[in-house]
Amino acid sequence: MRRFMLVIIGWALLVSQAWAQPSITEYTAQMQPHQGFLTFYHDQATGKMYLQIPREQQQFIFQTSLPWGLGSNDIGLDRGQLGTTRLASFYLEGDKALLLHHNTYYRADSDNAAERASIDEAFADSVIAGFSIVAADAQAVLIDYTPYLLSDTHGVVQRLQQTHQGSYQVASDRSVVYPARSKAFPDNTELEAKVTFSGKAAGRYVRQVAPDADHLTLHLHHSFIRLPDDDYTPREFHPQSGFWAEEYRDYAAPLGTDMAVKMIPRHRLAKGETITYYLDPGVPEPVRSALLDGARWWQEAFAAAGHPDGYDVRELPADADPMDIRYNVIQWVHRATRGWSYGSSVIDPRTGEILKGHVTLGSLRVRQDMLIAQSLLAPYAERLGAESQAKLLEAIEAMALQRIRQLSAHEVGHTLGIAHNFAASADDRASVMDYPHPLVTIDTNGELSLKGAYTNAIGIWDKQVVRYGYGDESLSDILRENQRLGLAFISDSDARPQGGAHPDAHLWDNGSDPVTELERVLAVRSTALEQFGVANLAPERPLSDLRALLVPVYLLHRYQTEAAVKMLAGVHYRYAMKGESDVKARVVNAAQQQRALQLLAKTWQAETLALSPEIRELLLPFAYGSSATRENFSGMTGLVPDPETMAASAARFSLQLVLNNQRLERLLQQAQHDADVPSVTDVLTTIATSAIAPAQQNAATSLQERIAFEALTAVAEVYLQDNSPALQARLLSFMQQQQRNWQSAADSPAKQLALVALTKLFEDHTWPLKGAPALPPGSPI
Repeated sequence: MRRFMLVIIGWALLVSQAWAQPSITEYTAQMQPHQGFLTFYHDQATGKMYLQIPREQQQFIFQTSLPWGLGSNDIGLDRGQLGTTRLASFYLEGDKALLLHHNTYYRADSDNAAERASIDEAFADSVIAGFSIVAADAQAVLIDYTPYLLSDTHGVVQRLQQTHQGSYQVASDRSVVYPARSKAFPDNTELEAKVTFSGKAAGRYVRQVAPDADHLTLHLHHSFIRLPDDDYTPREFHPQSGFWAEEYRDYAAPLGTDMAVKMIPRHRLAKGETITYYLDPGVPEPVRSALLDGARWWQEAFAAAGHPDGYDVRELPADADPMDIRYNVIQWVHRATRGWSYGSSVIDPRTGEILKGHVTLGSLRVRQDMLIAQSLLAPYAERLGAESQAKLLEAIEAMALQRIRQLSAHEVGHTLGIAHNFAASADDRASVMDYPHPLVTIDTNGELSLKGAYTNAIGIWDKQVVRYGYGDESLSDILRENQRLGLAFISDSDARPQGGAHPDAHLWDNGSDPVTELERVLAVRSTALEQFGVANLAPERPLSDLRALLVPVYLLHRYQTEAAVKMLAGVHYRYAMKGESDVKARVVNAAQQQRALQLLAKTWQAETLALSPEIRELLLPFAYGSSATRENFSGMTGLVPDPETMAASAARFSLQLVLNNQRLERLLQQAQHDADVPSVTDVLTTIATSAIAPAQQNAATSLQERIAFEALTAVAEVYLQDNSPALQARLLSFMQQQQRNWQSAADSPAKQLALVALTKLFEDHTWPLKGAPALPPGSPI
C-alpha cells in the first residue's frame, strides 16, 4: 500500500511539473517588451504577439479598426474605418483567458449591488475570443494573442459576401503581425496585423481595386483603452438639441418613469482645456489648407459656448499613429470611385463620452465639384481671352475648395456628437450639418456665376448646438432661444425617405421655398445647356469626355425636384414636446401643393428633357483608350450615346417621386378634408395630360412616346404594390381610362404596344414594359 501511495504521489508530482507554467520573465526573456496599459511582447523569432493580462479583472474599451483599406466605395472597407466599440474585460480561469464583451444596454442604475447583479445575470454577455495562458506570475498571466490578432475581427469576409464580391477566408500562411504600428502607452495599447483574405473573386468591385483579387491584404488594428475616470458628467439628450442619442435601459428606474435613458455623445471639456483634432499629413495642397480652414470653423462655436481655447486643429505629428486613441484625426482617404465621407467616434458606452473623433474624407469629392463647376461655366470658350479664362478656372477651383472646407466642418461636426440638420438650407443655410447644393446664379449679364456657391463659416444653428453640448448655460433656455430664433431641426429619418413629408427637410437643396427654387434651377439648367459644348472641355481631351460633363448639368434639377415633391402631400411638423406651443401638424397649403404639381410636371416633359441638335452632334462614342463608367448615362443604342433613354431616365426619376405610394395615400386623405388639395385623380390627370397625351397625337415624336411609356410604367408599378383599397380603385380607374384613350388614338406602333401592356396588366396582373435605366449616381457631391 505504501509503495502504491508513493507511485501515486510521484505521478502527481510529474503531472504538476508538466502543467507548471514558466514565469512571464522566463518566457519572454528573448522577446521585445512594450510596457503600457496592457504590456505586450513581440517574439521576433516566431512573429508572435503575447499580451500580459493582470489577474485582477479590469474593464476597458476594446476597439477594432481598419488602418489600411481596400479602396472601393461600393464594398465599404476604407482606410481608417472604425469597427465595433466594446466595453470589455478578460476573465481568467485555469489555463484559459476569455475576452468578454459586456452587455451595456441593459443596466440597473442602483446603489444596490444585488439589483445590479440581477441585471447582469438576466442579459447575456458575449465571449468574443478565448486564449491559452502560456506563462504566469502572481500578478499577471501571459497569453498568445497572435491567432486573434490575425483573425477577421473587422467582418471583412461578411462585407465581401454582402457586396457579392466572393467567398473569402483568412489565409493564415499569408498573414503576419505588424510591429511597426503596435505600440503601448500608459492609457492605451495598440496592436496591428497584416491580414490576407483569400478566395475566388466574383465581383467587379474587388477586381477593380486589387492587383490579385483572389488575395486581399488589409491591416487590422486592435486598441485596448483604459476607462476614463468618473469625473465626466453625461448630458441629457433632447430631440431638439441637434445631437445624436446614446441610449440604454435602466431597470432600476422608478415605476411610472421611462426606462430609456438617453444622453448625447460629446467630448469631455473643462474650462481651460482644448479638444484638438489632427489632420492627415498626406493631404496635398491646396486641399490641406482648405481642410484645416474648414475644420477650424468650429472654434467660433466653442468660443460662443464659453470656451475660447476649447477647440483647435493641427497637423498630425510625423511620429503619431492616426489609429492611436489619443488623437482625434481627419484622414484623407482614396477610393477607386467617389463616395461618402464619414465622421465617426469611439464612445464610452457607459456614459456617451467621446474618446476619439475620427473623420474620413473621400479624396474624389473635391474633383466631383470641379467637374460640376466646369460643366456649368464653360471656361474654355474661344471668345474668352487668357485673363477671363484664368479667372473662370480660378472660380472653379475656389468653389471646389470652398466645398471641401464645408465638408471638413460637416464631418468634424459629427465627431463632436452633432447630427444632420436637413432643414437648415431652408433657413438661409443655418448649418454646415445640412447637405449643401452649390448655389448657382445668373448674373445681370446672363452669365452663370458660382459666387457664394457654398458658405464660408458655420451657421447660427451650429453655434446653438455647441452651446447645448459644451456650454454651461441652461439647456432649456437654449432650446427656447432656438424657437424664438425660428431655427428648425429635422434629421435623417424624416429627410431621406422618398416618401418623406416635411416640406423643409431635403438633401442637396437651397432656398426657403423648394418650388420657387426648382423653377430657378430649371432656368439655370436651361442657360447652362444653351452654352454647353466644346467650351466646357479642356484642351487636348477626347471629345467623348463631354459625355461625363453633360451629366451634372443635364441633371442639375434632380435634388431640387426631390425637395419640391415634398410640398405635394407635405406636412409641417417639428420634434415637439408636451407643454410646448405650436405643436400641431399642418398640411401644406393647397395652393402651394397645386403649384408644386404643375412645376413638377415640367421635369418629365419632352420640351424640358430634349437635347438640342448642337449637343446631340457632340455626343460621340468613347474615344479609343476611354470607356464608359457608372458616371455616364446608360442607353440602348450600343456605342452611340442615347439621348432618348437619357430623357426617359430623367422622366422616370421624377414620375416615381410624384407617384410614391406613401405620398399618394397622404394626398388621398388630405383631399378628403380640403377639396382644394390636389387629389390622386388630379395627379394622375396631370401625368396623363403632360406625359401620355402628347404620344397619342398623329405627330408624336419618338421621345414623346418614350416618356408616355415611362409614365404608364410608373403608374403600373404603383398599381402592382400593396395599397389601400381607395388608392387601388383610383389607380385602376386611371389605367382603364388609359386603355380607352389608347383605343381611340391614331393607329401607330405606340398604340398597339400600349394596348398589349394594358391588357396584360388587367388579365394577369403583370406589366411587360421595362422602365428606363436608373440615373447615374448623384450623391455624394
